[in-house]
Amino acid sequence: MKIKFCGAARNVTGSAHLITLDDGYKILLDCGLFQGKGKDVWDNNNKWYFKPSEVDCLILSHAHIDHTGRVPQLVKDGFSGDIYCTHATRSLCAIMLLDSAKIQERDVEWHNNKILKKRRKKHKELRRPLYKTEDVPKALQLYLGCGYERWVRIKEGVEVLFKDMGHILGSASVTLKITENGKERLIGFTGDIGRPERPILRNPNHLPEVDYLICESTYGDKEHESPPEQVETFLEILTEACIEKKGKLIIPAFSVGRTQEIVYMMDKLETAGKLPKLPVYVDSPLAVNATKIYGSHPECFDNNLNEYLLTDDNPFGFNDLTYTRSVDESKALNDLKKPCIIVSSSGMMNAGRVKHHLFNNIDNEKSTFLIIGYCSPDTPGGMLKQGIEELKLFGEIKKVKATIKTMDSFSAHGDRKEMLEYISNQKKSAKTVFLVHGEYETQQPFSKYLIENGFNNIEIPKPGQEFELSFT
Repeated sequence: MKIKFCGAARNVTGSAHLITLDDGYKILLDCGLFQGKGKDVWDNNNKWYFKPSEVDCLILSHAHIDHTGRVPQLVKDGFSGDIYCTHATRSLCAIMLLDSAKIQERDVEWHNNKILKKRRKKHKELRRPLYKTEDVPKALQLYLGCGYERWVRIKEGVEVLFKDMGHILGSASVTLKITENGKERLIGFTGDIGRPERPILRNPNHLPEVDYLICESTYGDKEHESPPEQVETFLEILTEACIEKKGKLIIPAFSVGRTQEIVYMMDKLETAGKLPKLPVYVDSPLAVNATKIYGSHPECFDNNLNEYLLTDDNPFGFNDLTYTRSVDESKALNDLKKPCIIVSSSGMMNAGRVKHHLFNNIDNEKSTFLIIGYCSPDTPGGMLKQGIEELKLFGEIKKVKATIKTMDSFSAHGDRKEMLEYISNQKKSAKTVFLVHGEYETQQPFSKYLIENGFNNIEIPKPGQEFELSFT
């Protein structure tokens, strides 16, 4: 049996890990989009480390685009097998992949127009989207929704188990039970490790003890704030930005997961009378649709949210909250002069409507941007976290005059202590732990941290690197 790391290897995005059984059967874990900017990202998204037509089945850990964003492309390039995931992941993919296709179409159109106007050479090829909106339904037809906590037969000798991961709605760890030569072996994939005691979703549910473990490592060198400190810090930032400076507080947030969490927190603050009287806008059509899907999957909610529903039947809506859909509504927010809160995607500020809010507000001293999660270093969000003084947006250089605040505690990824606790039951069973979904500079200290805490064999795979799995 072999495993090849085809994405999210010494990188946070593009999750894809290929397992090849002794009989040649190929199982792909995740099929995510590489995200960020630059030619490397474009090149990575336009190559495969395998032939899509030779993959027999695909298993998805959750719906985030860096884990599912290349699925229509995989199908377009020849894959025709079954796609296994949880019911909520299937629901979210139906809207997220269409949104991804539309973004690609717009981005490619902008890129090609730029070439045509400025530097088109005689033999310069124009870009094409990885896939278009019409390719998405073809992929969705292959999805098979599965419940948590039940073994699902893929083929003779191969079963899959999804366990709730508490990362986003429908997120799951993946355990493969593989029987070869009369011996049963377990391979585990954490997907993205959620955080205990976070709002909305249940706590992560431990994987069974496995022979080999593929483990995420996004925050392998950090520890997050506790929830009470998070609420207090958020209110302090909100007060300074909107009450004292009388400006806008703009919160870049991924449409699925982060947006619902921050809206739920403000809903509870409003119910408790602690949220200042300010207009709040969620400016993302995808977030609007995703929030509706959240409401239709109560099987994923934790006990606290179920209890809160007894006093507030809409945890994602309050009097001063407006969900905007149209482009005109979004543009109108740039003309607002009064203090307000705008939650808009994407979280890294490299795409979506928030990029326009960034363009219109980054050089305004009264504006505040609150970055609430991981940002790739080469994205606008990542560069702002690093303290960059000017930013190139839509071909124009903008001075950074707005206040930049960060709160990594909103991250849906566990920190190093939370990840260690989650995989602690694997110390004796796992022959090797493969670290994925993290920057190499973060994975190195996390590897050392795991060894200091009782783990033995840690590997940090390179892109395209393949390992033989030994069960002797």
